[in-house]
Amino acid sequence: MDIERLFDASYVRVLSGEVEGQAFFEAFYERFLAASPEVAVKFRHTDMARQRAMLKKAFYHLLAFYASSHADYYLQQVAISHDRAHLDIAPALYDLWLETLIDTVRTFDEQFDDEVELAWRLVMTPGIVFMTFHYDRGTRCD
Repeated sequence: MDIERLFDASYVRVLSGEVEGQAFFEAFYERFLAASPEVAVKFRHTDMARQRAMLKKAFYHLLAFYASSHADYYLQQVAISHDRAHLDIAPALYDLWLETLIDTVRTFDEQFDDEVELAWRLVMTPGIVFMTFHYDRGTRCD
C-alpha cells in the first residue's frame, strides 16, 4: 500500500471539477460546525472564506510534516495559535476534525474505500499529534 499515492490521488479527486475544491472545503466546514456546539462557538466570528483558504494551505504543511517529520515555521505558528493560551483548541476537537474530514472525503471521493481512509488518517495524524502535543506547552514548538 503506497500511502502517499493513495492520499494524493484521493486529494486530487475531492478537489477535481471545482475551483480549488471550494465545495469540498465548504462541505467540510458545514459538517464540522454542525458536529459540535463547541466548534460552532469557536468559529462564530470567523471569516469562513479565509478559513477555507487557510485549511487548504495547512494541508500542504501537514503533508510536508508527514513526509519529513519536520514542522516548518507555518505549522509551528498554527500550533501556537491553537494552544490553550491563544485559540484554546482542545485536543479532543482534533479527533472530531479528523472524523469530519474523513466523512467529507467519503462523500467527495467516488473511489473512497478502506485503503483511502487509512491513507488520509495516516497522513493527517502526525500533524494532529504535533498540534495536540503543543496544546499545553505555550509558545515553544521546538
